Amino acid sequence: MALNCQINRLSKFDRKNYFYPDLPKGYQISQYDLPLAYGGYLDIDDKKILITRIHLEEDTGKSFHPQGEDHTLIDFNRAGTPLMELVTEPVIEDAAQAKKFCQKYQQILRYLEISNADMEHGEMRCEANVSVQKVGAFKYEDGLIKPIGRHKLNNKVEVKNINSFRAVEKAINFEIKRQTELLEKDEEIIAETRGWDDKKNATVSQRVKESSADYRYFPEPDIPPLEIDGQWLADIQASLPELPDEKMRRFEREYGLSPETAEILISDKDLANWSEQVISELDAWIDAGGDESERQDKKLAKIAGNWITGELMKHFKINNETVSQLKITAENFAELVSLIYQGKINSSAGQTILEFMYNQGGDPTDIMAKMGLEQMDDEAALEKTIIKIIAENKEQADQYKKGKTNVIQFLLGKVMADTGGKANPKIARELLEKNLK
Repeated sequence: MALNCQINRLSKFDRKNYFYPDLPKGYQISQYDLPLAYGGYLDIDDKKILITRIHLEEDTGKSFHPQGEDHTLIDFNRAGTPLMELVTEPVIEDAAQAKKFCQKYQQILRYLEISNADMEHGEMRCEANVSVQKVGAFKYEDGLIKPIGRHKLNNKVEVKNINSFRAVEKAINFEIKRQTELLEKDEEIIAETRGWDDKKNATVSQRVKESSADYRYFPEPDIPPLEIDGQWLADIQASLPELPDEKMRRFEREYGLSPETAEILISDKDLANWSEQVISELDAWIDAGGDESERQDKKLAKIAGNWITGELMKHFKINNETVSQLKITAENFAELVSLIYQGKINSSAGQTILEFMYNQGGDPTDIMAKMGLEQMDDEAALEKTIIKIIAENKEQADQYKKGKTNVIQFLLGKVMADTGGKANPKIARELLEKNLK
């Protein structure tokens, strides 16, 4: 349902017969003509990537083909365990689009709390079918790639053993290049299964590809057909959570966030929930005495979004952590944002406080006081400093008076240095302009 599929109210299992050693019993329990779901799609960059089917089947053993050896090794640990397979229509145009599809699919699985779907841990795998054809030689029709006129279609190649999103992109690009070079030399592309070798950054041949006719499907006699109850479907539909695309549109609409910021925040369900708690705390701060216009023009939400996607994400990346390990409460992060918004600390001080909070937690106002980072808002004291700076930098002051107004940045820098970065830049600039007249 989350993938916009139709559900087969009657579904059955089938036996897929083959004689490879990864399932020694000679067949695989799978689904063929009546899978659980069919006809769905995922939106990737405003294009609908159509989903042919989603079905259940049993996993096979894992084959190893040692380079230069005349034997194959098989690990049977995962053989017979259930897996869900999703098959797309042949409409993905390039490696980048394929990678984005896999990432979006993983995101949905995580939002639904079905699986962590970590490719690196073998919880999700991708097998890419790569087919290179001449422009104008084919058309997509009735779920198939068909030749136009007398053109003959080139064979497709399936690439297995892809265990990261980066590898998805690299493996597909390698295959496109390899197949294109074969065609340029008037050589035939063999219909085969190839494996991705991460060390070589190349695909390697594994076995010749079969067609569905070779598998001699027939209904699995030991598992009765599944009858899907309408009320059960209605209950599932009602319990679906807010999904990533829907959440992203709401973040843009309700909080005024840019598409880029919203996309980062919704990329992780826990991060999205924590970010909403931060914005909720900022709303509570407005209710307690802030300006209602701050809520209307969404300034605080935008500042929070920028600090989460910018400064906080830097710490996640450096420490290889996620929001689940974060020591900073949503309340304390909201307080940090409000200190920045009110001008009580500048951006540099905010980064210093955030780093302390990231490593040890704590209240930002207390940290600001202990570190002496509060901005200097005493205009009388600040004006004395500014008069002194102007007197010490007479040449630059004269240049400003003669119309070279950009020199004020130099003088502002001197003020900030003299006050140890504590001067409120906005107030300092106003006082500089006043005293330079």
